[in-house]
Amino acid sequence: MESLLHVLTDSTGLSALGTGAVLLLAGVLAYYVARLVLIRVIHRLARKTQFQWDDVLVEMGVFSALAFFAPAVVVSYGVRIFPEFDQTLVHNGLTVYLTIVTLGLISRTLNAGLAIYEQFPVSVRRPLKGYVQLVKIFVFIIGVVVALALLLGMSPWKLVSGIGAMTAVIMLIFKDTILSFVASIQIAGNDLFRKGDWIEMSAMGADGDVIDIALHTVKVQNWDKTIVSIPTHKFLDHTFKNWRGMQEAKGRRIKRSVLIDQSSIGFLEGRVLERVKKIGLLSGYLEKKEKELAECNRDITDTDTLPLNGRRLTNIGTLRAYVRAYLEHHPKIRQDMTLLVRHLQPEADAGLPLEIYAFTSDTAWADYEAVQADIFDHILAVLPLFGLRAYQRNALVDARSSAHTE
Repeated sequence: MESLLHVLTDSTGLSALGTGAVLLLAGVLAYYVARLVLIRVIHRLARKTQFQWDDVLVEMGVFSALAFFAPAVVVSYGVRIFPEFDQTLVHNGLTVYLTIVTLGLISRTLNAGLAIYEQFPVSVRRPLKGYVQLVKIFVFIIGVVVALALLLGMSPWKLVSGIGAMTAVIMLIFKDTILSFVASIQIAGNDLFRKGDWIEMSAMGADGDVIDIALHTVKVQNWDKTIVSIPTHKFLDHTFKNWRGMQEAKGRRIKRSVLIDQSSIGFLEGRVLERVKKIGLLSGYLEKKEKELAECNRDITDTDTLPLNGRRLTNIGTLRAYVRAYLEHHPKIRQDMTLLVRHLQPEADAGLPLEIYAFTSDTAWADYEAVQADIFDHILAVLPLFGLRAYQRNALVDARSSAHTE
């Protein structure tokens, strides 16, 4: 306080304050002039070139950041003219200022370089945002160490050696950063997921597209348009599903069942058989099956007495053959991928599941659901033609049970 009063009461001190104020104003003016000139000149040059990278540099403010060096030049030359300033103090102050400005310039340059890189298709498979953020952290740490060393009048190496004693504390502070960096390397190296991939991570409530991959977080936009931010290192601890393989294969799986009322299952005969014979998709199957059954039952004489004496067509087996034929002729079903129509384990309170296992050629969500719905609409509609019913919990008691007891 006393030194400040001495400066204010001393004419030399007042002169130094006035000169300092003038130098500061001159530095601010130099910044605005340099910024105005740089922006105008660089913008004109950027418009004349056909390259995109110079436009990115302008948008990221790389050239405008150069204007911050102008005040340092003005103050540096001004201090030499007026010897009443403490040269060491001003020099250290300017060095700290230039360190901060340089850090800002490096940060903007790295952001511009990242933006240019993201214009290339390879950036989707090999995102560099996490690495750029890590480089920025190291650069800022170095800048802070240099600035503190100048303010404290110490060698940067001495300051770093002192910080070395606090390694445990630093490791604790930057634990998530280190883990995230390791995770980023594994994600990029193993190509676990890319920007734009559909991933599902139930532990974190994520089910949607990856919209950003950074050092510390991965952002996923769910299908309900909410955004989930997942710590990058969590991908090392929790399992997740990437649907990219489905999109690249251009085939999305259908794995759904129709529940058949088991009381409606029986042999195919009478009117039902005559009706089924008129189905074009089954003509080849029925012809082949009838020959096979005739050959098998040739030596059995009492097949008419009891249906169990010999082999017969069943409505459920014929339906299964029809559904497969229907899927084989469906324009939206991939014929080069697995196609199954099978029975699953029946349950008394759930009927007999007839499962469709196939792949659609449309992988888009809405198109896939439409194809799947059309297929099952058709299957449910044809059940009565085969003498079958879909299972319902409140269905009537099997009428055959009374016949069996007679």
